[in-house]
Amino acid sequence: MAQRTFTVGIIGLGFGRAHIPAFQANGAEVTALCQRDQAAARAVADKYGVPRVFERWEQLLEEAHPDVVVIAAPPHLHHRIAVEALGRGSHVLCEKPLAMSAVEARAMVEAANRAGRVAATCFNWRFPAAMQRFHAMVEAGHVGRPFHIGARWLGGRWAEETAPATWRMDRAQAGHGAMGDMGVHVIDFVRWNFGEFTRVVADAGIAYRERSAPGVARPPDADDHCSVLAELGSGARVSFTVSRVARGANEHTFECYGSGGALAYRLVREGARWYRGELLATNGGGLAPVRVPAGLPKSAGEGDQLEVLGKATIGPLVKRFLAAIRKGEPASPSLEDGLRAQEVLDAVSESLTTGTWARVSNG
Repeated sequence: MAQRTFTVGIIGLGFGRAHIPAFQANGAEVTALCQRDQAAARAVADKYGVPRVFERWEQLLEEAHPDVVVIAAPPHLHHRIAVEALGRGSHVLCEKPLAMSAVEARAMVEAANRAGRVAATCFNWRFPAAMQRFHAMVEAGHVGRPFHIGARWLGGRWAEETAPATWRMDRAQAGHGAMGDMGVHVIDFVRWNFGEFTRVVADAGIAYRERSAPGVARPPDADDHCSVLAELGSGARVSFTVSRVARGANEHTFECYGSGGALAYRLVREGARWYRGELLATNGGGLAPVRVPAGLPKSAGEGDQLEVLGKATIGPLVKRFLAAIRKGEPASPSLEDGLRAQEVLDAVSESLTTGTWARVSNG
């Protein structure tokens, strides 16, 4: 019997455009797009053969009735859209950060449970081959008991003072700055591999005080860079830095050193098959390269940067998400994963306000 073809509506076409080839590559039919800029939305729809375009997300939900709703709008809209979409019977894949607070994120999880729908958080950076291998080796006991974990997530998109500001500079729309954009992925890496955070202390900064979000008549208030120290339930210590003003950089690193061994992951977003990533592991002595085949068709590397990112990192997530819908099983990364990451983000915000350690609620 042929598998059912799911219809998909995508709300938000900035990063949301990357979801179109990800779903199409997995046999889904993207039937509706939503963005305020209708001319730009129609150009995207024409490029990918999407039949319907909407200006308002409410219209998309009411008129298109998609099986799956992708939420890639600014975070201040995530809660409202998710609760409405789930209430209408759609499954939901939501971009990170999941919401503006853990209270909103918890309400989204509860809405999914009430509706009996499958809902997931788009932690797509779990899916480079080297990160998948990292996780498998941790699960197999390669690291043993973790002692200390370190990470960097660096990008230079807003390193130039003249780089155009967006809603991401406004906490009222974004919830966070670099921590919401990038740091939430580091939080997910840590949780997925090594367990829950118990407390954090953080320090952050804003690079250019004149670069306000469009339409916002005050200085920016969302962090451009942030450094975090944390403790896990296991007692392991974590330190990481995220920045969107790291000139010339576009990379992720993630390392762990433990009682049994060490692992070091790195992904630089340039060159052929960059989406595979690199992995080093202890093998009797020092760190040595681990072979990690990409595990993706050659077509994953075709197209512009956003299309490649979609097919290579979101595509594997979508494959699992659609399989979970067909089987009636929970998705992974789940909406609960997004909630737990949001609890850590809330603790980071508290620490930035108080200047001291903050406890993570963890439910």
